Amino acid sequence: MARVIQPSDIPGLVPDGATLGAAVITLSGWPEAVAIALEAGFLATGHPRALTLAHASGAGDWKTKGTQHFAHPGMIARWIGGHTGLSPAMARMILDGEVQGHCLPQGVICQLWREIAAKRPGVITKTGLGTFVDPRLEGGRMSPATQGDRVRVLELDGEEWLFYPSFPVDVAMIRATTADTDGNLTMEDEGVLLESLPLAQAARNSGGIVIAQVEHLAEAGTLHPKDVRIPGILVDYILVAPPEHHWQAAGTYKNPSFSGNIRIPLGSIPPWPLDERMVIARRAAMELEPGAVVNLGIGVPDAVAMVAAGEGAADLLTLTTELGVIGGVPAGGENFGMSFNPSAFVEHHAQFDWYDGGGLDIAFLGAAEMDRLGNVNVSKFKGRCVGCGGFINITQNAKKVVFCGTFTAGGLRVEVGGGRLRILQEGSGRKFVEHVEQVTFSGAYAAKVGQPALYVTERAVFELRDGRLTLTEIAPGVDLERDVLALMDFRPAIAPGLRTMPEAIFRETWGGLREHITARRNAAAPEPVNARTQEERP
Repeated sequence: MARVIQPSDIPGLVPDGATLGAAVITLSGWPEAVAIALEAGFLATGHPRALTLAHASGAGDWKTKGTQHFAHPGMIARWIGGHTGLSPAMARMILDGEVQGHCLPQGVICQLWREIAAKRPGVITKTGLGTFVDPRLEGGRMSPATQGDRVRVLELDGEEWLFYPSFPVDVAMIRATTADTDGNLTMEDEGVLLESLPLAQAARNSGGIVIAQVEHLAEAGTLHPKDVRIPGILVDYILVAPPEHHWQAAGTYKNPSFSGNIRIPLGSIPPWPLDERMVIARRAAMELEPGAVVNLGIGVPDAVAMVAAGEGAADLLTLTTELGVIGGVPAGGENFGMSFNPSAFVEHHAQFDWYDGGGLDIAFLGAAEMDRLGNVNVSKFKGRCVGCGGFINITQNAKKVVFCGTFTAGGLRVEVGGGRLRILQEGSGRKFVEHVEQVTFSGAYAAKVGQPALYVTERAVFELRDGRLTLTEIAPGVDLERDVLALMDFRPAIAPGLRTMPEAIFRETWGGLREHITARRNAAAPEPVNARTQEERP
């Protein structure tokens, strides 16, 4: 039977040098009260110290919560994760070499918990080949001070694969909505299921412990067995936390639409203004196919969901998040990973099994840097240690990928209207560079496997053609030389018959997306059999 504990008990449960695992996205799934208790113990006694912290997704609110509680000299020795951008203090310690930082793809870490639980040697996958995670580049090391290998190249039947070895987990820190006194956990108010089950299994089969933070405690036998997501046989300790430490996401304490408990009118979702982000989202959305299974990244790609909903085209698609949400409209921003009106939830690692196998028809992701070879960097740039998150799994394995972002960064101001774009103030930072600082998406790998890739900005659209970034469209109202080519560190290939981006997407009211997607369906429809001649029939 699981034991109900107080915050003051927690530091004594975690030995120095332990490996801690968490299942989290922003603050969803994050046991904030457990983290606060561990921080208090360390600041008071210096223990537990020299910990290894492992988590697949970003953990924090960009301010004071999440893994920020571990960002004290001596508390953490090693970080293994997919994303640290939500914890600026932790990211700085990794860059400065105070903490050894190993960045691995988000999906790989989710899947590692399952392999560790089964006492298998690790994850074998193509995900990461040609990127900074590949040991022939950086091996996922986020600073020169980081030592040790977390990934190796294997050859199986003449093909290259990456092998990510398993490691023992001493403490699993998980979260649920309700626990009964036997330790059974339900997640009725959570916005995602995450990978809490395999993480708990990994800790227990490593000889470790499982600490679960919940909001409510129920009598044994009162939870419906089919609602139990983690059985009590896996849970050692239960901490009942106050509501302020149990946020559904970084931007929301509790929204019943995220957890599927109610459905809201989509018209109640705040609209995006007509600005550079809306233009990018509209042009990107024109790549959608009817019936497509879609993933949207954080940042500018968020707006693709709002465009689809606002244009009455959301029913033609299935929008998903890598956290395991199927259907609905992804919320984005501080609520990244959540969706309004989801139709189904699967576990985090299961979603990545589907993604890695090619289940995504198209993905829309951001871009911090791009180069002449079509490489994209989102993980480490301009003194920032962000990490790859699910970017590598998604971009490498989707059937088609569309990168979305402004042409320049830092202070860009534009005027959009009347079917034209006007640059009022240019951004101070260039994003099209000679060589990206870190390869998070490999243009060479995409070209090798024949994966279509587009790069959409507010003023220009590029495609990856023959292994080179190729300019295919420019916005109405901009000058090719002054507003595009002069602001790139290299001269791209220019497609014959360079086109103008559709003027309609630069107007206050568009209303053309549903018709555009439907036209694609009709164009792709097979010819009726009775329209063929007898000779053409097989």
